[in-house]
Amino acid sequence: MGLESNVATISLLLILVSTANATRVFDVRNYGAKPNSDITKAVTRAWNDACAYQGSSKVLVPAATYRVGTVNFLGPCKGPIEFNVLGSIQSPGDPKYFKGDCWISFGKINHLTVSGKGEFDGQGQTAWGRSGCSKNSYCVRLPISLRFDFVTNSIVRDITSVNSKQFHINVFGSQNLTFDHVTIIAPHNSPNTDGIHIGRSTNIKVIDSKISTGDDCISLGDGSRDILIKGVICGPGHGISVGSLGKYQNEQPVSGIRVIGCTLTNTQTGVRIKTWPQSYPGNATNMRFENIIMNNVDNPIFINQGYCPWNQCKSQLPSNVKISKVVFKNIRGTSRTKEAVEIICSKTLPCKNVELRDIDLKYNGKDGPATSRCVNVNNPLIGGHQNPPACTITTLKKQV
Repeated sequence: MGLESNVATISLLLILVSTANATRVFDVRNYGAKPNSDITKAVTRAWNDACAYQGSSKVLVPAATYRVGTVNFLGPCKGPIEFNVLGSIQSPGDPKYFKGDCWISFGKINHLTVSGKGEFDGQGQTAWGRSGCSKNSYCVRLPISLRFDFVTNSIVRDITSVNSKQFHINVFGSQNLTFDHVTIIAPHNSPNTDGIHIGRSTNIKVIDSKISTGDDCISLGDGSRDILIKGVICGPGHGISVGSLGKYQNEQPVSGIRVIGCTLTNTQTGVRIKTWPQSYPGNATNMRFENIIMNNVDNPIFINQGYCPWNQCKSQLPSNVKISKVVFKNIRGTSRTKEAVEIICSKTLPCKNVELRDIDLKYNGKDGPATSRCVNVNNPLIGGHQNPPACTITTLKKQV
């Protein structure tokens, strides 16, 4: 009897501990949410209650279609919190509805999980033609679909973002944030629909995700440090980019960038570092692009220190962003442009410690084999197989 009593006591304690640690679910239906209706108030109330709960909590959006207006999900919360979307959340279509720069934001949260097989539908097709951003930079800025500001020790997994009006996802001031198996979809001609833009953030991972959009699949702004992009399938879009850098004063350095094991298909550029001419001072260093497959890609390998879209630069004075310690290794596939490799650096601050190793890029055109051009690169490091032959066109301009 003593042994049986002890076993029963232990079992009861385990049940009590399990119950105490169980995640409490805050279902938006309990706050009045109904399919095919506006649930902005319901989801806001559910979030507020979940965030205030002393323990692990989950906001549940069940499988159905819902409309949601502008929402700011703010912390800090009392415990770990999950936003679980199983249905489709639709943005207001008319851009005039939005007073701020985003549709849904998560801010100042530790231990956040955004999950579920549902989707965030930005309804961008109703707005792309109104902004003028496909033609110039002086245009109406449309709202970002999802913002993550000052989010730490968190994960976004399995969600889908469709047809954002501007960026799908923007990350700012965050640390230890992972995007895992995220799907991003927008037409190839949708303007400024970057998949994931990261800025002033540390230890951000984007892994095993699929991005097809009208701008950069992933773009890294100033202050991006210790970023891992791994196993990403990109295309269509503008490739994976560091930058653009140098446009604004007091930009923070970029360092510790790793792009590994990605596949790019039918993109306008491949892996790219871009800085503005006549720029403010900046620094980008310790960047590695490795084991990457290019399928019919324009400019598969591209450092462009004269980046100037829409011809808006008043002069082409050199960039003042210093680029160093860049490795392009085991990059192979096909190029739509004859110049498969372009390393175009600043003549006042030539690139240093740029390494090209085991490159095999075949040109799809009929006007000869692929070429490689290097301008203002100090002693590039060349190793392994090189197709095209590295830096077949080389220029080192004098400082002015």
